[in-house]
Amino acid sequence: PDLRQLLNWGGWLLTLPVMVFSAGPFITGAWRSLRARRIGMDVPVALGVLVTFVASSGATFDPSGIFGGDVYFDSLTMFVSFLLAGRLLETRARHRVAQVLEAALGGMPETALRLDAQGQAHTVSVQRLVPGDRVRVPVGQAFPADGTVREGSTRADESLLTGESAPVAKACGAAVVAGSSNLGTPVVMEVLRTGADTRLEGIVALMRDAMSQRPAAARAADRWAAPFLWAVLVLAAGAAAVWSVVDPSRAVWVAVSVLIVTCPCALSLAAPSALLSAASALARRGVLLQRLDALEAFTQVQRIYLDKTGTVTDEHLQFAGMARLRPDGPCAARDDAHCLALAAGLAGWSSHPLSQALVAALPLANAAGNGVWRDVQETAGQGLSGTDAEGRRWHLGRRGFVQPDALQAPQDDLGLGRAAVWLGCEGQALLRFDFDEALRPDARQAVADLQARGLEVVLLSGDRPERAQRMAQQLGVPQVIGGATPESKLAEVASAQAAGLRVAMVGDGINDAPVLARADVSFAMGQGALVARAQADAVVASSRLGDLVRAHALAGKTMRVIRQNLVWAAVYNAVCIPLALTGWLPPWAAGLGMASSSVGVILNSMRLAR
Repeated sequence: PDLRQLLNWGGWLLTLPVMVFSAGPFITGAWRSLRARRIGMDVPVALGVLVTFVASSGATFDPSGIFGGDVYFDSLTMFVSFLLAGRLLETRARHRVAQVLEAALGGMPETALRLDAQGQAHTVSVQRLVPGDRVRVPVGQAFPADGTVREGSTRADESLLTGESAPVAKACGAAVVAGSSNLGTPVVMEVLRTGADTRLEGIVALMRDAMSQRPAAARAADRWAAPFLWAVLVLAAGAAAVWSVVDPSRAVWVAVSVLIVTCPCALSLAAPSALLSAASALARRGVLLQRLDALEAFTQVQRIYLDKTGTVTDEHLQFAGMARLRPDGPCAARDDAHCLALAAGLAGWSSHPLSQALVAALPLANAAGNGVWRDVQETAGQGLSGTDAEGRRWHLGRRGFVQPDALQAPQDDLGLGRAAVWLGCEGQALLRFDFDEALRPDARQAVADLQARGLEVVLLSGDRPERAQRMAQQLGVPQVIGGATPESKLAEVASAQAAGLRVAMVGDGINDAPVLARADVSFAMGQGALVARAQADAVVASSRLGDLVRAHALAGKTMRVIRQNLVWAAVYNAVCIPLALTGWLPPWAAGLGMASSSVGVILNSMRLAR
């Protein structure tokens, strides 16, 4: 007996730091809940820990007292360690999402090389950059702001922002985003957006907002948590009362077991842990959730509307061909490659989409021919003019700008999604360069995959009906609505919803913002207008339509994992509560079971983050 008493005292001393430090967060959380006049998840845990410690301390100080001579310091310590292990796994799951943000922000440089009017570089803090500044970006350094390449051409790593692992070519005039890394050669960029206005900061803000949200399942759990926990307390008190008559020496321990085993930690973690893991996985693929509930809603979608321009088509036009307009003139002796190089060199001085499409048709020509032009001027909405090395004045742009005296100038828009740019010398149009809309590389496959997953795909476009129909045929979409205004788009979605359909919308423009807000689930393309991104439930920062298919698949898997978590938690409670009430489940086993159920839920949810 003396040796046992000595061991009890030793156990009491060793448990003191566990109560003060390890169990402190649970006790503090329970106290905060009670002060706020609500019952939180920490209340039954704290009660179980405190009752176990008080009863075991009573047995240590007075073995012949009402608490008997049995102590459970070892069970208490094991219980707290299991709880902490569960909290550790939950924290790691949240940190996986946070790591996406840290990786993005960690790539931002603290200083930049700003060029003055004489072209001299000065090292300044990125906080001092303003729109219009010209900045030299060395190889290996991240672009300090959103902007446009003005001198040189390079390749950029945008994997942290879009999930695209392959480097992206950046010719003169191409847009670059803050946080992407310069991999090719040193370039000079012009700053367009800084600080919180950059795309990187916008992505980080979206993720922070999503992480701070309480999903609908978690809010529902909060609503029934208080009645459930009050029922637990009543059940534990009833068990103690019954066992005080049956076997008073076991009454306290049965009550403690009931308190511990009924702690709804697994139920409270079932939805949030799965949704956060899914959000982390999507963020790595370039899909940033603004509303976690969108995953559940996406699984119920029956029809998905796709905008055309900028959504299923690339934001850049594609060079489709060249036509010679005169058999004589400065271009008569040049082959097509030299003519294209000549035009691309002049086009490199402009950031207009058609100019950039011409540059992209022969990117090396821009680097070689950009410097032969002088006195370059750009007329808004018309085109470019410049003088070549031989003193001749060239014009690139609309037909009326290139050849003002033309009696019947053809339209710049050739119909069916085509556009054209003319090149002329000394007032005579010599060449016409044709451009066409280009589908995103994965658009056809993405549409086919969405249809295979049971979604009805509809092309909803504000463009002319014949253009929309032509693009729908290329995509394999049987339903197409062209010439749609923002009002008619909204009416179409509202009509589908009135018919009982759950709909999703994918768009990118300002005109898509109202319908994005109305749809049950909405996605905005990463390069789209800010107002469109603000109204969307998720932003496809990668601008890959294939990521919509992956998001739909992951949403379905997430709902299955949540259901598995809820079933597991329910089965655990259905089995263990009767065992605790009948006295067959000691406190240490109750602690092991409760912690194991929580750990099992978290581990099951973490599969989604792979």
